[in-house]
Amino acid sequence: MSTYFRMHFNKINCLSLLIIGLVFLGCNSTSENNGIDNEQQKPNIVIIFTDDQGYADVGVFGAKNIATPNLDKMAKEGVQFTNFHVANAVCSASRASLLTGCYSNRLGIFGALSHQSKHGLSPDEMTIAEVLKPEGYTTGIVGKWHLGHLEPFLPTKQGFDEFFGLPYSNDMWPYHPERPDFYPPLPLYQNETIIDTLIDQSLLTTMYTEKAVDFIDRNSEKPFFLYLAHSMPHVPLFVSDKFKGKSDAGIYGDVIMEIDWSVGQVIEALERNGLEENTLVVFTSDNGPWLSYGTHSGSTGIFKEGKGTSWEGGIRVPTIMKWQGKLPKGKVQDKMAMTIDLLPTIAHLTGASLPPNKIDGKDIWPLIEVEEGAESPQDAYFIYYNKNELQAVISGNWKLYFPHRYRSLPDDFIKPTNGIPVKYKMLDLTEMELYNLEDDPAETKNVIEEYPEIRDKLNTLANAARKDMGDALQGIEGKNVRLPMKDSSAN
Repeated sequence: MSTYFRMHFNKINCLSLLIIGLVFLGCNSTSENNGIDNEQQKPNIVIIFTDDQGYADVGVFGAKNIATPNLDKMAKEGVQFTNFHVANAVCSASRASLLTGCYSNRLGIFGALSHQSKHGLSPDEMTIAEVLKPEGYTTGIVGKWHLGHLEPFLPTKQGFDEFFGLPYSNDMWPYHPERPDFYPPLPLYQNETIIDTLIDQSLLTTMYTEKAVDFIDRNSEKPFFLYLAHSMPHVPLFVSDKFKGKSDAGIYGDVIMEIDWSVGQVIEALERNGLEENTLVVFTSDNGPWLSYGTHSGSTGIFKEGKGTSWEGGIRVPTIMKWQGKLPKGKVQDKMAMTIDLLPTIAHLTGASLPPNKIDGKDIWPLIEVEEGAESPQDAYFIYYNKNELQAVISGNWKLYFPHRYRSLPDDFIKPTNGIPVKYKMLDLTEMELYNLEDDPAETKNVIEEYPEIRDKLNTLANAARKDMGDALQGIEGKNVRLPMKDSSAN
């Protein structure tokens, strides 16, 4: 071999060895972000979100006469959160907060959007699905959307690859007990197409479950985000024959048992596909129970009031998280957290970038891991209701209420059993009230006179929130609120 060829042959060998070495190092290195080095190692995310489920409607949270073996097992194999809250105790607002990491009033989403609503969640806002898409995630929603039913606001316009479910609440149909002539037929969507209008919802939970399991089976080889937003146990209550009459708590208990079965089916699908060690599963509810429906609503346990109020019964929700091998088993976390914290936590776990717009949630992974000494990363959580009313602020164990009007059950309340609600009475909170939620979670003893320094501290935090997001109770417009988008083509 000539000197020329020997020289170049050696160069080629050296270059080949260098390339092989770099490839080897690349295959065995990890990125700086949470040890993620390729798509296959990114964790799957499953959020199961029920509708109007009370705090005490799960066995480990104190359910009576309702068996929830799958949720109880999930708590035994994961972490139970006893101090987890939603930012707003009503449907659309609660969902906006969950999916964007923002207080819903910052986004201009209030109350429960209906078939007449001309606006929805702005496409300028980023949902969890949109945060995860650049990281290679397949995203799907099964169930209730409720952030705008018009075409520009559907889930497929907000980062979700697939949508199967309802555009709004399941009572927004012609069979509403109080407004039978107000709502059109209830549409069932597949992506952006209405594939059916429902007159019977008995198989809705079953259909949602089958679609969720199918999504997991089809996407088991790549990272995915599944948002399973059950329509139940929001009224009207429907249950399949599999669970009809199975509980000792009437049809409401039957519905909860079927939701528990659904959770079991989802977890079984993860296990069957070998994904349980690479999937974070979150179970929670959008707000407390709709108490005026009597036996067709759930239980808040010891907590005061329910859905549609800022008392603990309206905003404290049963929450369980499981991730085999990553989360401790059978732990109880009593530190305060909120649904707005899920988006930044998921971004941390997946290496995703946070939205460019300001969000309100914080990464709570140390709380989820039950890390020793971990505390809530928030100075305070702000509880808004109605159209931008700041009704309460929570900081640590303390909760300060501001004067506002709220609904409560009438004094002569007898639980209706026929699915037709009673009329609420309206009460006025005329002065600020302060409660120590650790000593008095039922909010029975106003201690504002005993702790003026706590009152002043929380009021200072609230004043900062008023400047930021506004407060209709005090006529203050926030400096950092963003308007929802309206569909200009809608009639």
